[in-house]
Amino acid sequence: MAENGAKATVTLTVDGVEVTVPSGTRVIEAAEHVGVVVPRYCYHPGIPTRPAQCRMCLVEVEGRPKLEPSCTLQAADDMVVNTASDTARTARQSVIEFLLVNHPLDCPICDAAGQCMLQDYAYVTNQLESRVDEPKRIMGRDRISDDILYFADRCVICTRCVRFMRDVAEDDSLIVAQRGDKAYIDTFPGRELDNPFQGNIVDVCPVGALVHEDFVFKARSWDMDAAASVCPGCPTGCNVTIDTKENQIVRVKPRHNAAVNSWWMCDYGRKHLVMTNRGVRAELPLIRAGDDRGGDGGGELRPVDWATALDWVAEKIDALGAPGGSAVVSPDASNENLFYVRTLLDRLGVGDADFRVPQGETAELPTVPTLKLRADRAANAIGAGFFGGRRVDGPPNGSAGGALVVLDDELEGAGDDFGASADFFLYLGTRLPGAARNADAVLPIATFAEMDGTFTNFEGRVQRFHQALRPPGLARPGWMVLSRVLARLGDGEAVDDVRGAFERMAAQAPALAGLTWDGIGLKGAPAAGAAAEAAGVAGSAGAGA
Repeated sequence: MAENGAKATVTLTVDGVEVTVPSGTRVIEAAEHVGVVVPRYCYHPGIPTRPAQCRMCLVEVEGRPKLEPSCTLQAADDMVVNTASDTARTARQSVIEFLLVNHPLDCPICDAAGQCMLQDYAYVTNQLESRVDEPKRIMGRDRISDDILYFADRCVICTRCVRFMRDVAEDDSLIVAQRGDKAYIDTFPGRELDNPFQGNIVDVCPVGALVHEDFVFKARSWDMDAAASVCPGCPTGCNVTIDTKENQIVRVKPRHNAAVNSWWMCDYGRKHLVMTNRGVRAELPLIRAGDDRGGDGGGELRPVDWATALDWVAEKIDALGAPGGSAVVSPDASNENLFYVRTLLDRLGVGDADFRVPQGETAELPTVPTLKLRADRAANAIGAGFFGGRRVDGPPNGSAGGALVVLDDELEGAGDDFGASADFFLYLGTRLPGAARNADAVLPIATFAEMDGTFTNFEGRVQRFHQALRPPGLARPGWMVLSRVLARLGDGEAVDDVRGAFERMAAQAPALAGLTWDGIGLKGAPAAGAAAEAAGVAGSAGAGA
């Protein structure tokens, strides 16, 4: 029993199956507990209001005279619900026929084709012909923000977009204008749609009425491959799905995780992720043919195969011993990459590794406390702290003697002679900035979108991301490359999959003790509490206010 005397749970029957659910559960949600998905348009689990706008979720309840919308109907003890009775099916079929009266027959060119709920239900209810002979209403296309197009002809007035802006983003800039068959979505007179989370209205649209302009005519659902990933735009670590076509990111959508981002993500992260793999990339291992950096030919970097590069690097490191030196790492590097760099630095006698975190404006989604575009513009500053990282604000520090190791930092602000005085300069990166051309060896590595791995978000939650793209040229995951260098030095074995890399990391890193790759799953898991706090997870600058 609840504290006020009300029952904590109720038991009802849905399509002949008895189910017990928490009190206050709607019938449409109770049905999902027994594997029944009631058709819906206006209902969305992340939007609090339930307007029963579309009438698609009508169900039959024994003892009641009329069909009732399951999205507003609260489950009760001894309730017997039939979601697929003849009466409910007939009503649903009528709703679909009504919605198709003016809906354009543009499925072949619609960007929602293959992922359209109207298309799916029309097929299920066998709405293949129309009884209406009159011409369809023509309403055209409009731009409701700088990057979102609205196709009014396709709109079923489910009001998900309006309710997301009003009830989730607490921004009442969208309205339903006019009534009946003349109704359409528009901005409130005198207002503009300019919200850092407005892209979510495209995600919740059940048809092809709202589309990101940069996605129009680019791909169809059957063209794309999807990968579960994590947004690298800030330390929040929103769970996302990356859709790719022909090895290019064409769309990013939020993936539900109640503990992190609920159903949503910010527009900055969405655009940042699409641009992640653009630009010129480092594709081939490079080593310096001679001892002189920048000499007249003898000291130039030259491309080699991986075996040659790894043997050469291992030989140089072995000859160095433990000379000390310095290191610069990227706070966007995965936990696995940072761990293997830390292992190499320990062998070289290098202490803290510097990392810099770019800053930007913040933005909050008022109704989701954990979802915030944070000032830090880096995915894994907390992870960098776990592995001996030291946050700095100035230009990167190149070693004056000893070893210098750089992990995927762009070396912005570094002088032309950066690293020139180091005894050995190793650069591992996705690109090749000018200062990296002073390196003795350049090893090309994959971006996070091109490999499997983990990030640690601002709360200390370790989250998995999965490969969405093929890396260019000979680039490989950093943990794969470094495990082979260390194996040649007699430190562990070369690993070919992220599970092996994660297992070694979890076994040796106190902050990740007890975690397993399978145990993290697709929702993530918190790092060890005491170690995480010691690394500055709680209230640190790296958390990005």
